[in-house]
Formats: sequence, structure tokens, C-alpha cells
Amino acid sequence: MKKLNCIIVDDEPVARRILQEFVAQTPFLELAGQFENALKADAFMQNNRADLLFLDIEMPRMSGLQYLKSTAVKPLVILTTAFPEYALEGYELDIIDYLLKPVAFRRFLKAVQKAKEYAELRDATNPGPAPSWLFVRSERRIEKIELKDILYIESLGNYVNIYTEAKKIIAYLTLKGLEAQLPAYEFIKIHQSFLVSFSKINSIEGNQVNLKNKVLPISRHYRDSVMQAVEQRLLKR
Repeated sequence: MKKLNCIIVDDEPVARRILQEFVAQTPFLELAGQFENALKADAFMQNNRADLLFLDIEMPRMSGLQYLKSTAVKPLVILTTAFPEYALEGYELDIIDYLLKPVAFRRFLKAVQKAKEYAELRDATNPGPAPSWLFVRSERRIEKIELKDILYIESLGNYVNIYTEAKKIIAYLTLKGLEAQLPAYEFIKIHQSFLVSFSKINSIEGNQVNLKNKVLPISRHYRDSVMQAVEQRLLKR
């Protein structure tokens, strides 16, 4: 198996140095970068491959858990923290393991071995790149849709309307079922009833998303996650 590219995100220099030393002692790990906050790490991962993320929870500006809830980039994650009360919430976000500080090398090895085994299983069952299209059952036919053509998707209970620039397609499946088949970094949920293509957003004003010839509402429940996702892609001065 190829080495796992690792990213360390922790606002404490000592904690970063300890993890860096542990990574250097592990043959199947390669350190790709280390950062003091999640926003800098996310900017790096937009253009660089990261297989495994060592993520601190308590950090200024954005906590590790807030980052996991908002990010479109999804490497394997091992949380590192001095606060065990966050463990349950972390596992609900599909983390690989949870390391309590100060981290012992033996416990570190157990966690990264678990990540290695998961990555090997994932690669064996998903050998190729994700497709750029999908098939949906629409009325009396099965229709192919290019993901790049989708503007947004509207939930109508047990079926959805898929809107492209050229047409509307009625598909007989739920929004949740369709969302599970779409790449998370390309689509974002802005409302219980709306899933939007990130690349098709022209602007965000107040609690509305402006697409081509269409304005959609951002619900109060999803506003924080939407703005955090946008913040990660926002160019800084």
C-alpha cells in the first residue's frame, strides 16, 4: 500500500511536534503539512492530497468539530484532544479514532493502524475515481445526468426535481438518497428541501443563494454550515 499523507492541525506547537515525531517513526505515514488552525489546513487540502488528518478539537476561531461539520474535504480523521467528553460527538462525525493528550506512542500506533486498514479496505472496494455523472429513474425512462450540469435539487417528499440549465428532471428517489451519491465537495445543503451545486452559486445575500435566474432560501438551521463552507473558500487579503 502507498503511504498515507498526513496533516496535523493543532494550535499547540508542542502537540504538533510530538505528532510529527510519531509520524516520522511510522513507516506507512508521510507528513504532508502541519497547521495551527483548521482554515489554513483546509486551504492546503484544496490543492494537495491528504489521506489522514490529525485534528485538535479546542482551537481558536473554529473548533475541530465545527470544521468537520462544515468541510467538503473528507480525509480520514483522528481527533486529538485533552477533553474526553467530545468523544461521542466525534464518532457521530465518522472519525477513525480519538486520542487523548498527552498521546502515548503505543496508542498512536493503534489508531493509525486502524486508519491504514480502513484505507486499504476502501481502496480495494473503490478502485476507480468517482464518476462525473449518474443515472436516475425519471417517469418511464432512465436518464443520465452530468453532475457539472446540475444547478440545484429540490425535495418533494418521495421524489426530487433536478434542475439543470437546460431542463427539469423528476427523479423517483429521496433527497437524502441522492445526496449520498453526490460528491460532498461539489454540493451543499442550504435548506431541508434544497441541495445546491457549489460551482453554480453566483452570490449569497442575506439568507438567500443566487443561482442563474433563481433565488433559493438558506434556512436558519443550515446557515452556519453554509457560511463556514464558504469561508473556507473565501480569498483573504
